[in-house]
Amino acid sequence: MREVTLTDKEGNKIGQAEILEAHTGEGMLHRAFSIYVFRNNRSEVLIQKRANTKLLFAGIWANTCCSHPFIDEDVLNAGERRLNEECGFTAHLKVEGTLVYKAEDPNGNGVEYEHVTLLTADLNGDVGLDPNPEEIEAMEWRDVSNLKEDMKNNQHAYAPWFHLGLNIICK
Repeated sequence: MREVTLTDKEGNKIGQAEILEAHTGEGMLHRAFSIYVFRNNRSEVLIQKRANTKLLFAGIWANTCCSHPFIDEDVLNAGERRLNEECGFTAHLKVEGTLVYKAEDPNGNGVEYEHVTLLTADLNGDVGLDPNPEEIEAMEWRDVSNLKEDMKNNQHAYAPWFHLGLNIICK
């Protein structure tokens, strides 16, 4: 089974753990990344509805892509790899910041406790989408202003890390 990198709250590596172990009980703080792909001068963001087969936060709307880097994998390389595996396209990513959050799955399936690197891409025009059905139920472009308003009114329809990251990136 795959392992994740355990970190302190500043993101320093302190060990590693099996991925399921890191997401059970109280959760173990570990390294992750969240990708936000924008177009039209950041007025639109590409979002995904997580597949119903996902263990955590299944069927919930989230940012473009998120995952965990392999042990000792560069986060930008991990992001580009995972964007292609999950969404079916590539884009030049850049680091926009970090956040730490902890959230229990609404169905009681585990805990997310992550030190997240926020990655973004800015596209000029459309990109061909080929979402992996094991990961993604649906994808759509959403107006950022309308999305933020909907997140306020329908908080439980969105992954908790999604609005945290979006608020950091789109101040």
